[in-house]
Amino acid sequence: MSFRLTGLLLGAVLALSAQANPAKPGGETTTTKTGANAFSMPAANLSFDKRLDFSVGNSFFRNPWVAAPATTDARDGLGPLFNTNACQSCHVKDGRGHPPAFDGDNAVSMLVRMSIPADESEQHRDYLRTLGVVPHPVYGGQLQDMAIPGAVPEGKVRIDYSTNTVRFHDGDRVELRRPHLTIEQTGHGEPGKQLLTSARIAPPMIGLGLLEAIPESALLAREDPQDHNNDGIRGHANRVWSNAQNATVIGRFGWKAGQPSLRQQNAGAFAGDMGLTSNLVPADDCTAAQACAQYPDGGKPEVSDDILDSVTFYSQHLAVPARRNLDDPNVQAGEQLFLALGCASCHTPSYTTGEHASPALSHQTIYPYTDLLLHDMGEDLADNRPEFAASGREWRTPPLWGLGYADEVAGSPARYLHDGRARTPLEAVLWHGGEAEAARNRVLAASAEERKQLIAFLESL
Repeated sequence: MSFRLTGLLLGAVLALSAQANPAKPGGETTTTKTGANAFSMPAANLSFDKRLDFSVGNSFFRNPWVAAPATTDARDGLGPLFNTNACQSCHVKDGRGHPPAFDGDNAVSMLVRMSIPADESEQHRDYLRTLGVVPHPVYGGQLQDMAIPGAVPEGKVRIDYSTNTVRFHDGDRVELRRPHLTIEQTGHGEPGKQLLTSARIAPPMIGLGLLEAIPESALLAREDPQDHNNDGIRGHANRVWSNAQNATVIGRFGWKAGQPSLRQQNAGAFAGDMGLTSNLVPADDCTAAQACAQYPDGGKPEVSDDILDSVTFYSQHLAVPARRNLDDPNVQAGEQLFLALGCASCHTPSYTTGEHASPALSHQTIYPYTDLLLHDMGEDLADNRPEFAASGREWRTPPLWGLGYADEVAGSPARYLHDGRARTPLEAVLWHGGEAEAARNRVLAASAEERKQLIAFLESL
């Protein structure tokens, strides 16, 4: 080992030996499916009748919605402004999205959040309490680049990249891409200099119900916002608004943990991505300035409680695929490096789920490699757009399970980090700063063989 890891390694391995090499990252929900459909399987422990419920939810997740009026009155009301007409269009094969591949390509599986800085007005304070941001007064909370006939799309997203080179201590180099976002063809006037934006690709859908089932106490136990243990890690939970509870609760879902539950996450996506209202989110992302009331809708609400429940059940029970290559010496060495480098300080390997409404998700030992907390990731990854308790430099630790299947599911090289700038897991690691800067620097000091082992471990997940 080429740098001073031996002592750190021994301590970390002893501390986490009970969590080492989990063959079933999703507990008894784990699927053995591989290949392009590895992320699309139901939890392995679902009963026959619940698998039927999963299939019904899958149909609403996959099938496109249409503009009203239509003969398909169960799936009409699309728009008038939207990004896509089906959940599956963003979460391709239930996997991660990607930025536009070329100039003029439709964003689809990457969206752009929009807002403005808050002032001291009562209206803005109310927005911050219930939405976490102040929506742009004309464009709302999300750029919608498509519209039904007669309506005007909000604009087009363009991503250009500049590059910089990162050099390892042994002389090897990696070129990183820094994205630069431009909104073109704005349909409702110039958004102005106050506009704040945040580009975000669709995250993978696997294991979300298991994350929902992690006891709140287990997440809060890992908070250390004042860094009392002096390890440089200051994670904290986001505090967000629950429409169902009419109260502030902890957030778990989304790139900044801005949503408290899968049901609200799905209702928010129906409203923001497809312009579809529900009882939980009764207004779509269309401002008074855009006069959307003049266009036909699909009823009130457009997404019934039954459909929202079906899609939520589906999103709760997408299984995590089993780990691979557990006996590979490189994978085993890489896992020990992962612990010794300090990656597990945020990418917490294991939890035991608590009681959940779904018995299949309850009391499972899982290995998601996340703490679901917010961490300062440094200026290079900052979007400078606060969201509830998340600052413009903070992001929720993303789960790592299923990482090794990302290319197979995408059908092409997958993209990583919130805006898809990283083309490989190693590039994603090298973008880490802030609280993760020390761990990133240890990776830079690692030998080529150690980097190979670390990637072998990540690709085994």
